[in-house]
Amino acid sequence: MIYAMKTKYGKMLELLFIALLLMGNTPIWGQETTSTDDSFITVSGVVKNEQNKKKLAFVNVSVPGTTLGTVTNEDGEFTLKIKNSLHAKEISVSHLGYANNIVSLTENDMANVIILMKPYKYLLGEVVVHANNPLYIVEKAISKIAANYSSQNSLLTGFYRETAQKRHRFINISEAVLDIYKTSYSNRSVNYDRVQILKGRQLLSQKSSDTLGVKLLGGPNLSVYTDVVKNPDIMLDLESLGNYEFQLESFTTINKRPQYVISFKPQVILPYALYYGKLYIDQEKLSFTRAEFSLDMNDKNKATEAILKKKPFGLIFKPQEVSFFVNYKDRGGFTYLSYIRNEVRFKCDWKKKLFSTSYTIQSEMVVTDSRNGNNVERIPYKMSFRPTESLSDNVMAFYDENFWGGYNIIAPTESLENAVNKLKKQHRK
Repeated sequence: MIYAMKTKYGKMLELLFIALLLMGNTPIWGQETTSTDDSFITVSGVVKNEQNKKKLAFVNVSVPGTTLGTVTNEDGEFTLKIKNSLHAKEISVSHLGYANNIVSLTENDMANVIILMKPYKYLLGEVVVHANNPLYIVEKAISKIAANYSSQNSLLTGFYRETAQKRHRFINISEAVLDIYKTSYSNRSVNYDRVQILKGRQLLSQKSSDTLGVKLLGGPNLSVYTDVVKNPDIMLDLESLGNYEFQLESFTTINKRPQYVISFKPQVILPYALYYGKLYIDQEKLSFTRAEFSLDMNDKNKATEAILKKKPFGLIFKPQEVSFFVNYKDRGGFTYLSYIRNEVRFKCDWKKKLFSTSYTIQSEMVVTDSRNGNNVERIPYKMSFRPTESLSDNVMAFYDENFWGGYNIIAPTESLENAVNKLKKQHRK
Protein backbone atom coordinates (compact mmCIF):
# COMPACT_ATOMS: atom_id res chain seq x y z
CA MET A 1 0.00 0.00 0.00
CA ILE A 2 1.03 3.61 -0.30
CA TYR A 3 0.87 5.07 3.17
CA ALA A 4 0.72 8.86 3.09
CA MET A 5 1.70 11.07 5.98
CA LYS A 6 2.74 14.67 6.46
CA THR A 7 6.40 15.30 7.18
CA LYS A 8 7.76 18.21 9.14
CA TYR A 9 8.39 19.95 5.81
CA GLY A 10 4.67 19.85 5.04
CA LYS A 11 5.10 17.43 2.13
CA MET A 12 3.45 14.07 1.67
CA LEU A 13 5.86 11.25 2.44
CA GLU A 14 4.96 8.00 0.72
CA LEU A 15 5.96 5.02 2.82
CA LEU A 16 5.68 2.13 0.43
CA PHE A 17 4.30 -0.89 2.24
CA ILE A 18 4.05 -3.99 0.06
CA ALA A 19 0.52 -4.79 -1.05
CA LEU A 20 -1.08 -7.98 0.16
CA LEU A 21 -3.04 -9.12 -2.88
CA LEU A 22 -5.67 -11.68 -2.02
CA MET A 23 -5.94 -13.49 -5.33
CA GLY A 24 -6.76 -17.17 -5.62
CA ASN A 25 -4.80 -17.51 -8.87
CA THR A 26 -1.49 -16.02 -7.70
CA PRO A 27 1.38 -18.06 -9.22
CA ILE A 28 3.24 -20.37 -6.85
CA TRP A 29 7.00 -20.24 -7.30
CA GLY A 30 9.91 -19.10 -5.24
CA GLN A 31 13.48 -19.03 -4.15
CA GLU A 32 15.25 -20.97 -1.48
CA THR A 33 18.60 -20.75 0.23
CA THR A 34 20.07 -23.23 2.63
CA SER A 35 20.63 -22.10 6.19
CA THR A 36 24.11 -22.29 7.57
CA ASP A 37 23.26 -25.70 8.93
CA ASP A 38 24.83 -26.79 12.16
CA SER A 39 23.83 -29.42 14.68
CA PHE A 40 21.31 -28.01 17.12
CA ILE A 41 18.91 -28.90 19.88
CA THR A 42 15.26 -27.93 19.82
CA VAL A 43 13.49 -26.63 22.90
CA SER A 44 9.71 -26.36 22.73
CA GLY A 45 6.94 -25.81 25.22
CA VAL A 46 4.32 -23.44 26.55
CA VAL A 47 4.48 -20.34 28.78
CA LYS A 48 1.72 -19.76 31.35
CA ASN A 49 0.74 -17.39 34.12
CA GLU A 50 1.76 -19.10 37.37
CA GLN A 51 -1.39 -18.02 39.22
CA ASN A 52 -4.24 -18.75 36.80
CA LYS A 53 -2.39 -21.00 34.31
CA LYS A 54 -3.47 -18.76 31.42
CA LYS A 55 -1.27 -19.18 28.34
CA LEU A 56 0.78 -16.07 27.57
CA ALA A 57 1.21 -14.79 24.01
CA PHE A 58 4.18 -12.83 22.59
CA VAL A 59 6.57 -13.74 25.42
CA ASN A 60 10.28 -13.28 24.64
CA VAL A 61 12.29 -16.51 24.72
CA SER A 62 16.03 -16.08 24.18
CA VAL A 63 19.50 -17.45 24.91
CA PRO A 64 21.32 -15.11 27.33
CA GLY A 65 24.49 -13.56 25.97
CA THR A 66 23.49 -14.18 22.35
CA THR A 67 21.22 -12.58 19.76
CA LEU A 68 19.19 -15.79 19.36
CA GLY A 69 15.51 -15.72 20.28
CA THR A 70 11.85 -15.99 19.38
CA VAL A 71 8.38 -15.27 20.85
CA THR A 72 5.47 -17.44 21.92
CA ASN A 73 2.47 -17.63 19.62
CA GLU A 74 -1.12 -16.75 20.56
CA ASP A 75 -1.45 -20.15 22.25
CA GLY A 76 1.59 -19.43 24.45
CA GLU A 77 3.69 -22.01 22.59
CA PHE A 78 7.27 -21.64 21.37
CA THR A 79 9.99 -23.57 19.57
CA LEU A 80 13.62 -22.48 19.72
CA LYS A 81 16.47 -24.12 17.80
CA ILE A 82 19.84 -23.61 19.49
CA LYS A 83 23.09 -24.49 17.76
CA ASN A 84 25.36 -26.76 19.78
CA SER A 85 28.27 -24.49 18.94
CA LEU A 86 26.76 -21.84 21.26
CA HIS A 87 27.20 -24.19 24.27
CA ALA A 88 24.06 -22.65 25.76
CA LYS A 89 23.24 -23.61 29.33
CA GLU A 90 19.89 -21.89 29.72
CA ILE A 91 17.14 -19.87 28.11
CA SER A 92 15.65 -16.66 29.47
CA VAL A 93 11.91 -15.93 29.38
CA SER A 94 10.62 -12.36 29.86
CA HIS A 95 7.26 -10.65 29.47
CA LEU A 96 5.56 -7.36 30.28
CA GLY A 97 4.44 -7.30 33.94
CA TYR A 98 6.12 -10.59 34.91
CA ALA A 99 9.33 -11.55 36.69
CA ASN A 100 11.92 -13.15 34.42
CA ASN A 101 12.27 -16.92 34.36
CA ILE A 102 15.36 -19.00 33.59
CA VAL A 103 15.17 -22.58 32.28
CA SER A 104 18.24 -24.81 32.40
CA LEU A 105 19.04 -26.77 29.24
CA THR A 106 20.24 -30.31 28.73
CA GLU A 107 22.40 -31.53 25.86
CA ASN A 108 19.36 -33.07 24.16
CA ASP A 109 16.08 -31.84 22.68
CA MET A 110 13.53 -30.69 25.24
CA ALA A 111 9.83 -30.94 24.35
CA ASN A 112 6.61 -30.03 26.20
CA VAL A 113 8.43 -27.73 28.62
CA ILE A 114 5.97 -25.83 30.83
CA ILE A 115 7.25 -22.43 31.98
CA LEU A 116 5.32 -20.60 34.68
CA MET A 117 5.66 -16.81 34.90
CA LYS A 118 5.07 -14.98 38.18
CA PRO A 119 3.32 -11.58 37.96
CA TYR A 120 5.70 -8.87 39.12
CA LYS A 121 4.53 -6.93 42.17
CA TYR A 122 5.49 -3.39 41.35
CA LEU A 123 6.26 -1.16 44.32
CA LEU A 124 5.42 2.50 43.82
CA GLY A 125 8.21 3.40 46.20
CA GLU A 126 10.71 2.33 43.54
CA VAL A 127 9.46 4.88 41.02
CA VAL A 128 11.63 7.82 40.15
CA VAL A 129 9.47 10.23 38.15
CA HIS A 130 11.48 12.53 35.90
CA ALA A 131 8.60 14.92 35.38
CA ASN A 132 4.88 15.16 35.91
CA ASN A 133 4.51 16.11 32.26
CA PRO A 134 4.32 12.95 30.10
CA LEU A 135 5.11 14.97 26.96
CA TYR A 136 8.42 15.92 28.58
CA ILE A 137 9.21 12.23 29.16
CA VAL A 138 8.49 11.41 25.52
CA GLU A 139 10.63 14.32 24.32
CA LYS A 140 13.53 13.24 26.55
CA ALA A 141 13.23 9.66 25.28
CA ILE A 142 13.40 10.91 21.69
CA SER A 143 16.51 12.94 22.51
CA LYS A 144 18.20 9.81 23.89
CA ILE A 145 17.53 7.53 20.90
CA ALA A 146 21.07 7.91 19.53
CA ALA A 147 22.52 6.89 22.92
CA ASN A 148 20.10 4.05 23.72
CA TYR A 149 19.97 2.25 20.36
CA SER A 150 22.70 0.76 18.23
CA SER A 151 25.12 3.25 16.67
CA GLN A 152 26.19 0.55 14.21
CA ASN A 153 24.55 -0.91 11.15
CA SER A 154 22.72 -4.20 11.73
CA LEU A 155 21.81 -7.26 9.69
CA LEU A 156 18.86 -8.98 11.33
CA THR A 157 17.51 -12.44 10.60
CA GLY A 158 13.75 -12.50 11.07
CA PHE A 159 10.80 -14.82 10.60
CA TYR A 160 7.75 -13.27 8.95
CA ARG A 161 4.22 -14.65 8.70
CA GLU A 162 1.12 -13.12 7.15
CA THR A 163 -2.36 -14.63 7.09
CA ALA A 164 -5.66 -13.57 5.55
CA GLN A 165 -9.03 -14.74 6.80
CA LYS A 166 -12.41 -14.46 5.17
CA ARG A 167 -14.77 -14.37 8.12
CA HIS A 168 -13.12 -17.09 10.29
CA ARG A 169 -11.65 -19.16 7.45
CA PHE A 170 -8.02 -18.84 6.35
CA ILE A 171 -7.62 -18.09 2.64
CA ASN A 172 -3.94 -17.11 2.54
CA ILE A 173 -0.95 -18.21 4.64
CA SER A 174 2.54 -17.00 3.71
CA GLU A 175 5.79 -17.35 5.68
CA ALA A 176 9.38 -16.33 5.07
CA VAL A 177 12.81 -16.07 6.64
CA LEU A 178 14.17 -12.56 6.04
CA ASP A 179 17.41 -10.66 6.16
CA ILE A 180 16.77 -7.08 7.31
CA TYR A 181 19.47 -4.47 6.87
CA LYS A 182 19.20 -1.48 9.19
CA THR A 183 21.44 1.54 9.30
CA SER A 184 22.45 3.12 12.59
CA TYR A 185 19.70 4.49 14.83
CA SER A 186 21.69 7.72 15.10
CA ASN A 187 20.51 8.23 11.51
CA ARG A 188 16.73 8.27 12.06
CA SER A 189 15.82 7.34 8.52
CA VAL A 190 14.67 4.15 6.79
CA ASN A 191 15.70 5.30 3.30
CA TYR A 192 18.57 2.78 3.15
CA ASP A 193 17.01 -0.02 5.22
CA ARG A 194 16.16 -3.08 3.12
CA VAL A 195 14.58 -6.52 3.34
CA GLN A 196 15.60 -9.65 1.47
CA ILE A 197 13.69 -12.94 1.39
CA LEU A 198 15.97 -15.90 2.12
CA LYS A 199 13.39 -18.65 2.09
CA GLY A 200 9.61 -18.77 2.07
CA ARG A 201 6.42 -20.71 1.40
CA GLN A 202 2.72 -20.01 0.97
CA LEU A 203 -0.73 -21.49 0.53
CA LEU A 204 -3.67 -19.78 -1.16
CA SER A 205 -7.28 -20.85 -1.26
CA GLN A 206 -8.24 -22.30 -4.62
CA LYS A 207 -11.89 -21.28 -4.32
CA SER A 208 -12.81 -18.68 -6.91
CA SER A 209 -15.17 -17.04 -4.41
CA ASP A 210 -12.14 -16.18 -2.24
CA THR A 211 -10.62 -13.98 -4.93
CA LEU A 212 -10.50 -10.38 -3.75
CA GLY A 213 -8.36 -7.93 -5.71
CA VAL A 214 -7.63 -5.55 -2.84
CA LYS A 215 -4.19 -4.05 -2.18
CA LEU A 216 -3.50 -2.75 1.31
CA LEU A 217 -1.15 -2.67 4.28
CA GLY A 218 1.06 -5.69 4.86
CA GLY A 219 4.21 -7.42 3.71
CA PRO A 220 7.81 -8.00 4.85
CA ASN A 221 8.77 -4.30 4.54
CA LEU A 222 6.62 -3.76 7.61
CA SER A 223 9.74 -4.70 9.61
CA VAL A 224 11.42 -1.57 8.25
CA TYR A 225 8.70 1.08 8.24
CA THR A 226 6.91 0.14 11.47
CA ASP A 227 10.04 0.49 13.60
CA VAL A 228 8.68 3.63 15.29
CA VAL A 229 12.02 4.51 16.91
CA LYS A 230 13.95 4.29 13.63
CA ASN A 231 11.22 5.85 11.48
CA PRO A 232 10.12 9.16 13.07
CA ASP A 233 7.57 9.85 10.35
CA ILE A 234 5.11 7.46 11.99
CA MET A 235 4.73 9.68 15.06
CA LEU A 236 7.93 10.05 17.16
CA ASP A 237 9.01 13.29 15.52
CA LEU A 238 9.46 16.26 17.85
CA GLU A 239 7.53 18.58 15.54
CA SER A 240 4.60 16.13 15.30
CA LEU A 241 4.13 15.54 19.03
CA GLY A 242 1.86 18.57 19.27
CA ASN A 243 -0.74 16.61 17.30
CA TYR A 244 -1.26 14.36 20.32
CA GLU A 245 -2.40 14.55 23.92
CA PHE A 246 -0.20 12.47 26.26
CA GLN A 247 -1.14 11.07 29.65
CA LEU A 248 0.91 9.15 32.22
CA GLU A 249 -1.22 6.05 32.83
CA SER A 250 0.61 3.68 35.18
CA PHE A 251 3.85 1.86 35.82
CA THR A 252 4.88 -1.70 34.97
CA THR A 253 8.02 -3.74 34.38
CA ILE A 254 9.69 -5.37 31.41
CA ASN A 255 12.67 -7.63 32.02
CA LYS A 256 12.82 -6.45 35.67
CA ARG A 257 13.09 -2.83 34.58
CA PRO A 258 10.46 -0.25 35.65
CA GLN A 259 8.55 1.35 32.78
CA TYR A 260 6.44 4.45 32.28
CA VAL A 261 3.18 3.71 30.46
CA ILE A 262 2.11 6.80 28.51
CA SER A 263 -1.09 6.88 26.48
CA PHE A 264 -1.65 9.21 23.56
CA LYS A 265 -4.55 10.26 21.37
CA PRO A 266 -5.12 12.89 18.65
CA GLN A 267 -5.87 16.40 19.86
CA VAL A 268 -6.05 18.08 16.45
CA ILE A 269 -7.93 17.43 13.22
CA LEU A 270 -5.69 17.03 10.18
CA PRO A 271 -6.33 16.02 6.55
CA TYR A 272 -5.05 12.52 7.32
CA ALA A 273 -5.70 9.97 10.07
CA LEU A 274 -3.60 10.01 13.24
CA TYR A 275 -3.03 7.31 15.88
CA TYR A 276 -3.94 6.52 19.46
CA GLY A 277 -2.22 4.04 21.76
CA LYS A 278 0.43 3.55 24.44
CA LEU A 279 4.20 3.99 24.71
CA TYR A 280 6.33 2.08 27.21
CA ILE A 281 9.49 3.94 28.26
CA ASP A 282 12.28 2.61 30.49
CA GLN A 283 12.34 4.85 33.58
CA GLU A 284 16.11 4.80 33.99
CA LYS A 285 17.39 4.80 30.40
CA LEU A 286 14.39 6.63 28.91
CA SER A 287 14.40 4.23 25.97
CA PHE A 288 11.25 3.20 24.10
CA THR A 289 10.72 -0.49 24.85
CA ARG A 290 7.24 -1.07 23.42
CA ALA A 291 4.62 0.70 21.34
CA GLU A 292 0.96 -0.25 20.88
CA PHE A 293 -0.98 1.97 18.51
CA SER A 294 -3.98 1.97 16.20
CA LEU A 295 -5.19 4.15 13.37
CA ASP A 296 -7.94 6.57 14.39
CA MET A 297 -11.20 5.35 12.81
CA ASN A 298 -13.37 8.37 13.61
CA ASP A 299 -13.21 9.42 9.96
CA LYS A 300 -13.55 6.27 7.84
CA ASN A 301 -12.65 8.14 4.65
CA LYS A 302 -9.29 9.20 6.10
CA ALA A 303 -8.68 5.69 7.39
CA THR A 304 -9.46 4.24 3.97
CA GLU A 305 -7.04 6.66 2.31
CA ALA A 306 -4.35 5.54 4.76
CA ILE A 307 -4.58 1.78 4.14
CA LEU A 308 -6.17 1.18 0.72
CA LYS A 309 -4.21 1.39 -2.52
CA LYS A 310 -6.40 -0.45 -4.99
CA LYS A 311 -9.78 -2.18 -5.17
CA PRO A 312 -12.03 -3.50 -7.91
CA PHE A 313 -14.68 -1.22 -9.38
CA GLY A 314 -17.97 -1.62 -7.55
CA LEU A 315 -16.41 -2.86 -4.30
CA ILE A 316 -17.27 -0.87 -1.17
CA PHE A 317 -14.36 -0.97 1.30
CA LYS A 318 -15.14 -0.45 5.01
CA PRO A 319 -12.10 -0.29 7.35
CA GLN A 320 -12.71 -1.56 10.89
CA GLU A 321 -9.30 -1.63 12.60
CA VAL A 322 -5.62 -1.09 11.84
CA SER A 323 -3.41 -1.86 14.83
CA PHE A 324 0.33 -2.24 15.47
CA PHE A 325 2.47 -3.73 18.21
CA VAL A 326 6.23 -3.05 18.22
CA ASN A 327 8.52 -4.55 20.85
CA TYR A 328 12.18 -3.86 21.65
CA LYS A 329 14.65 -5.80 23.78
CA ASP A 330 17.71 -4.74 25.77
CA ARG A 331 21.01 -6.45 25.06
CA GLY A 332 24.51 -5.39 26.03
CA GLY A 333 23.45 -1.92 27.14
CA PHE A 334 21.55 -1.09 23.94
CA THR A 335 17.94 -1.56 22.86
CA TYR A 336 17.12 -3.52 19.69
CA LEU A 337 14.03 -4.26 17.62
CA SER A 338 12.54 -7.60 18.69
CA TYR A 339 9.00 -8.15 17.38
CA ILE A 340 6.38 -6.44 15.19
CA ARG A 341 2.73 -7.34 14.75
CA ASN A 342 0.08 -5.73 12.55
CA GLU A 343 -3.64 -6.47 12.20
CA VAL A 344 -6.03 -5.03 9.62
CA ARG A 345 -9.76 -5.73 9.78
CA PHE A 346 -12.17 -4.57 7.12
CA LYS A 347 -15.46 -5.39 5.44
CA CYS A 348 -16.23 -5.50 1.75
CA ASP A 349 -19.58 -4.96 0.07
CA TRP A 350 -20.40 -5.44 -3.56
CA LYS A 351 -23.04 -3.08 -4.83
CA LYS A 352 -26.54 -4.59 -4.91
CA LYS A 353 -25.58 -7.26 -2.33
CA LEU A 354 -27.35 -7.35 1.02
CA PHE A 355 -24.52 -8.48 3.29
CA SER A 356 -20.89 -7.48 3.67
CA THR A 357 -18.02 -9.92 4.14
CA SER A 358 -15.44 -9.45 6.89
CA TYR A 359 -11.70 -9.97 6.36
CA THR A 360 -8.78 -10.03 8.79
CA ILE A 361 -5.14 -9.73 7.77
CA GLN A 362 -2.42 -10.37 10.33
CA SER A 363 1.31 -9.88 9.85
CA GLU A 364 4.06 -10.57 12.37
CA MET A 365 7.85 -10.57 12.35
CA VAL A 366 10.23 -11.74 15.07
CA VAL A 367 13.97 -11.08 15.05
CA THR A 368 15.58 -14.48 15.62
CA ASP A 369 19.24 -13.45 15.27
CA SER A 370 21.38 -10.43 14.35
CA ARG A 371 24.85 -9.16 13.56
CA ASN A 372 25.97 -5.62 14.31
CA GLY A 373 28.85 -3.56 13.01
CA ASN A 374 29.54 -0.96 10.40
CA ASN A 375 31.09 -3.66 8.23
CA VAL A 376 27.93 -5.81 7.97
CA GLU A 377 27.08 -6.42 4.34
CA ARG A 378 24.37 -4.22 2.92
CA ILE A 379 21.53 -5.88 0.97
CA PRO A 380 21.90 -4.89 -2.71
CA TYR A 381 18.88 -3.04 -4.10
CA LYS A 382 18.37 -5.63 -6.84
CA MET A 383 18.11 -8.37 -4.18
CA SER A 384 15.79 -6.43 -1.88
CA PHE A 385 12.05 -6.88 -1.49
CA ARG A 386 10.33 -4.19 -3.58
CA PRO A 387 7.23 -2.23 -2.60
CA THR A 388 5.65 -3.28 -5.89
CA GLU A 389 6.02 -7.00 -5.13
CA SER A 390 3.75 -9.41 -3.34
CA LEU A 391 5.17 -11.98 -0.94
CA SER A 392 3.19 -14.66 -2.77
CA ASP A 393 5.27 -13.94 -5.88
CA ASN A 394 8.51 -14.75 -4.08
CA VAL A 395 7.83 -17.98 -2.20
CA MET A 396 6.99 -21.59 -2.90
CA ALA A 397 4.30 -24.08 -1.89
CA PHE A 398 3.79 -25.47 1.63
CA TYR A 399 4.69 -29.17 1.35
CA ASP A 400 8.08 -30.02 2.89
CA GLU A 401 7.63 -30.84 6.60
CA ASN A 402 11.31 -30.05 7.27
CA PHE A 403 11.27 -26.88 5.18
CA TRP A 404 12.80 -24.54 7.79
CA GLY A 405 15.79 -26.68 8.73
CA GLY A 406 17.83 -24.83 11.36
CA TYR A 407 15.97 -21.53 11.03
CA ASN A 408 13.91 -20.33 14.00
CA ILE A 409 10.25 -19.53 13.42
CA ILE A 410 7.17 -18.53 15.41
CA ALA A 411 5.45 -21.78 16.37
CA PRO A 412 2.16 -22.13 14.48
CA THR A 413 -1.01 -22.10 16.55
CA GLU A 414 -3.32 -25.09 16.51
CA SER A 415 -5.88 -23.18 14.42
CA LEU A 416 -3.18 -22.26 11.89
CA GLU A 417 -2.01 -25.87 11.58
CA ASN A 418 -5.60 -26.93 10.95
CA ALA A 419 -5.92 -24.23 8.27
CA VAL A 420 -2.74 -25.40 6.56
CA ASN A 421 -4.07 -28.96 6.37
CA LYS A 422 -7.38 -27.76 4.89
CA LEU A 423 -5.67 -25.61 2.24
CA LYS A 424 -3.31 -28.47 1.34
CA LYS A 425 -6.34 -30.66 0.63
CA GLN A 426 -7.63 -28.03 -1.84
CA HIS A 427 -4.36 -28.18 -3.76
CA ARG A 428 -4.43 -31.99 -3.95
CA LYS A 429 -7.89 -32.03 -5.59
